[in-house]
Amino acid sequence: MGDQKTIYVNDISLCNENSFVLIGGLNVIENKELTLKVAETFTDITSRLKIPYIFKASFDKANRSSIDSFRGPGMEEGLRILEEVKQNFKIPILTDIHEPNQAKPVSEIADVLQLPAFLSRQTDLVSALANTNAVIHIKKAQFLSPDEMGNIINKFENSGNNKLVLCERGTSFGYNNLVVDMLGFKVIKKFGYPLVFDVSHSLQVPGGLGNSAAGRRESIQELGLAGLSQKIAGLFLEAHPEPKKAPCDGPCALKLNQLEPFLKQMKKIDVLVKSFETIDTE
Repeated sequence: MGDQKTIYVNDISLCNENSFVLIGGLNVIENKELTLKVAETFTDITSRLKIPYIFKASFDKANRSSIDSFRGPGMEEGLRILEEVKQNFKIPILTDIHEPNQAKPVSEIADVLQLPAFLSRQTDLVSALANTNAVIHIKKAQFLSPDEMGNIINKFENSGNNKLVLCERGTSFGYNNLVVDMLGFKVIKKFGYPLVFDVSHSLQVPGGLGNSAAGRRESIQELGLAGLSQKIAGLFLEAHPEPKKAPCDGPCALKLNQLEPFLKQMKKIDVLVKSFETIDTE
């Protein structure tokens, strides 16, 4: 597999050979009260289970299916809420941007900036993200093969930023469907950067509700276990107190009251597979 890089977010180390890191929170900021509640729940549970934790939430969902879809509070208000989460719970923050001019102001609050899947080939956006010198979480586009992640990595490295974390989030399979190719995990890991598995968005049924995505929440346990069985650096997870009322990607979100039993199982499989010696089958 070759040397596996370690990327640091404050005192958290992400590496495919280390214990898994959780990136988790809300799909989109709905209001301050809910955001703080979800952050507190994630922080309390991950602290008890000794799982390194990075909070995530979007201040804007610019790629919604319908013009009527909820997008979030916007950058200014969203960053204020994220900063409050960061200060209250002393945890790193991850959020995504959609336009190059958002990179610098967002990097002043967020510890990790996310390159959205649909925009992962946008060179101007990549350059703006790279120039912040922040840690970058790269979502693999649904339409890209694992090998094609190398082109995005080269763009970042040529722009002077190699503080990269890669993210698998499923691949388009015909209309309104995503599949997760477990063989693709090994391909992505060959780049040497930490790999995170977005178990939430891999459950999407894009456009499945006509004007929004459907989802397969009932399969989140199986998919999470399968992803962590590949010896990866982390898991990306969204949860909500009432997923059926969530304004965005509720059908993919874990119920917040199921978070602790879910993470207990994820930790067990991660510890187990990382205790195995790698068999040389080359």
